[in-house]
Amino acid sequence: MKAIRLRTEYLNDPMGIDLAHPRLMWNCEGGIRQTAYQIVTERWDSGKAAGGSMHAEYPLPLTSRERVNWKIRLWDENDEPGEWTEAFFETGLLNKSDWTAKWITGDYTPKKNERYPADCFRKCFPLGKTVRKARLYVTACGLYEARINGKKAGGFCLAPGHTDYRKRVQYQTYDVTDLLTSGENELTVMLADGWYRGSCGAWGLTNQYGTETKLLCQLEAEYEDGQRETVISDGSWQWSDDGPIRFADNKDGEIVEAFRVPLYRGKAKVTKHPVVPTASNNVHVTEHEHFHPVVTPSPNGRILLDFGQNIAGYVSFRVNAHAGERMLWRFGEMLDENGDLTLKNIQCVGKKKTSPLQQIEYYCAEERNEYKTTFAVFGFRYAEVETALTLQPENVEAIAVYSDLAETGRFVSSSDLLNRFVEATRWSTKSNSLDIPTDCPTREHHGWTGDAQIFFETASYLFDYAAFSKKYLRDVFDWQKKNGCLPQIAPYGGVDFYMQPMNGSVGWSDIGILLPYRFQKIYGDEEILKEYYGRMKKYAGFMIRRISRDGVVRKGQSYGEWAEPADVKPNDWKDMVLPHPEVSTAYTAYVMRCMAEIAEKLGHSDDAAAYRAASEKCRTAYQKEFGKALDTDRQAQLVQPLALDLLDAEQTAFAKKRLLEALAHYGWRLGTGFLSTPLILDVLTKIDPDAAYRLLENEEMPGWLFMPKAGATTIWESWEGTEAQGGIASLNHYSKGAVVEWLFKTMCGIRVDGENHFTIAPLPGGHFTFASAEYDSIYGTVRSGWEKKDGGIVYTVTIPANCTARVCIAEKEEELGAGTYTFWIAEA
Repeated sequence: MKAIRLRTEYLNDPMGIDLAHPRLMWNCEGGIRQTAYQIVTERWDSGKAAGGSMHAEYPLPLTSRERVNWKIRLWDENDEPGEWTEAFFETGLLNKSDWTAKWITGDYTPKKNERYPADCFRKCFPLGKTVRKARLYVTACGLYEARINGKKAGGFCLAPGHTDYRKRVQYQTYDVTDLLTSGENELTVMLADGWYRGSCGAWGLTNQYGTETKLLCQLEAEYEDGQRETVISDGSWQWSDDGPIRFADNKDGEIVEAFRVPLYRGKAKVTKHPVVPTASNNVHVTEHEHFHPVVTPSPNGRILLDFGQNIAGYVSFRVNAHAGERMLWRFGEMLDENGDLTLKNIQCVGKKKTSPLQQIEYYCAEERNEYKTTFAVFGFRYAEVETALTLQPENVEAIAVYSDLAETGRFVSSSDLLNRFVEATRWSTKSNSLDIPTDCPTREHHGWTGDAQIFFETASYLFDYAAFSKKYLRDVFDWQKKNGCLPQIAPYGGVDFYMQPMNGSVGWSDIGILLPYRFQKIYGDEEILKEYYGRMKKYAGFMIRRISRDGVVRKGQSYGEWAEPADVKPNDWKDMVLPHPEVSTAYTAYVMRCMAEIAEKLGHSDDAAAYRAASEKCRTAYQKEFGKALDTDRQAQLVQPLALDLLDAEQTAFAKKRLLEALAHYGWRLGTGFLSTPLILDVLTKIDPDAAYRLLENEEMPGWLFMPKAGATTIWESWEGTEAQGGIASLNHYSKGAVVEWLFKTMCGIRVDGENHFTIAPLPGGHFTFASAEYDSIYGTVRSGWEKKDGGIVYTVTIPANCTARVCIAEKEEELGAGTYTFWIAEA
């Protein structure tokens, strides 16, 4: 037996982390059961540690810049040791005093309503000896790109990522050993507005975190003889704003004059920032898939490029031209009725501003031009180019840009439409994972807490989502107010003033409790509950104070169910200004029940009792106040109380029967909105699995499979596509893809239910002839699938090494250890 998939705090060989005692993690390969492990580093030897846990905390105190090479071996069920496997982690700058660099900015005084070219900073320095090791520690208020001797340092795109820079600034650590040479070296950094000073939110609000962009940079080189050299950002750096990027905005795009070369005739100004940078302990934002276009003339006379896949990313191109020749690139998700590119579905258009622009205005240099976007990411499938130049398809690429999330979930079935829907969900997750989970990569780019809350479990099946979601949870709690209220959006830049009262909305702000609650169950990580319990308790107190004496939650504005099909409940602006007592009471009861479970797990029995009492008070009130409104065709009003267990026995029986009637009245199409869509198949499975499959297989609008049937390669914001909300609707919104969780946990039956343990209970149904899922869980790769053939159903289950599972096939149940098993059950 050997250890595989070695990680440190969910990260592969991380560089620059700042955790005091990081956990070392692994999976097992070969053998049946791990009986012991041994971890050895330069300073620590665990010895032969008995047990089956596949994680261990690094026990020694760590210092800044410390590299820990660790190796591990395992003993199997026969007490036989396996081979060693190795990994490493490296700490960053752990103390404020480690930073000797100064914050620097350009030599100008920014005006609030003006936009500026990208700043160009340069430092030239000699190195007299051969460098053994070199690290670049760098961050910015804005976005930066650092280069050493002309080559980019690291692969992070749009660094340092997105946070509330007034409270937390992330720095990156890059290994730049191979970029340095003996003799003269040049370190250059471009600095743009990014989220800090550039466009945020639907209306592209600027200066949301500050007006003065700034850079902090520290290069540390160690020679073979042990001597060290440090190059820091300070007032000696050269600066100019005459480089090629004349305008850069993360949503609107770039204006580039490629014939320009920065002259660095000025000096940087030393400035300050009150926040000490910290590591993100998260995956980087990097480049991924590349797509070449199909190039055709557009009806409007421009050049149209179709990349075949809706993505979030940018383009690169090569072209020969004369200096000053112009190209205008515009990017979007759809074509209009004439076959020309349109941005009408993603743009907010006002008298003074249109946002986002999603365009590149490029002025060529003489002869060969090579371009790749630096400081913007767009949501697009199509590009339209206005130019007299000739573009060759092989010289143009669309590049997908997203957080470097490893794919952990794979699903395939006999339905091509369902397979394409899962793939569209995967692409929408990629497109909306740029350091934070966003709603869309176009109009808003907002970290909506509601979207992240309902989608977390699906995301955790499809991707290794642990480090990414932990980082986002820090963003959420960075905003928390003294009264415990949590935000609707995090980080908060770009939120329109009239939306302020929506903070604290149930179903959205509840993420502060629901994400840790679900995280612990999926990843077996109780530490997240311990870390955030005090802040979760503050939010729970905020919720409890809104409960009326009769148990109904009438205080506070909320979004309610949100975004039901237009013919079920038309979108109305009043949905954002009125309370929603039914939904608020329902979610308060549910969240308090989750909080009681958390408190009990952590040993806070008095808190647990108080939360249970609050939950039951709301549940009883719901039955009394809203139980009489169950005779309805609005599916959400039936799904929600059934899913959250809010009704008494008589009401439950009626609601189940009435939900089936409501579905029949609506032609077995989806009539739910934002909050209830992820719940409806779970509810139907308990009532009648055939009903769940009938709804899943619906190909009409509104329905999941209508999207791929209509050609969608990502998930739509509205059931109606761009026909809803006056045509302002993104075609890349992952929330409706939350149904994919059901495919893994119910259709194929894979559920993590404890340390090194699964429940595997596949549920065949519908017109499907086969379905199979594979999940790289925190404990190893588990597989479950079924196929109808030879008058029966063949089930295949694989349980990873060092794990067991309760396997439920038809009406049989047994506990099994690691291995692959096949079962044949006669079809009824």
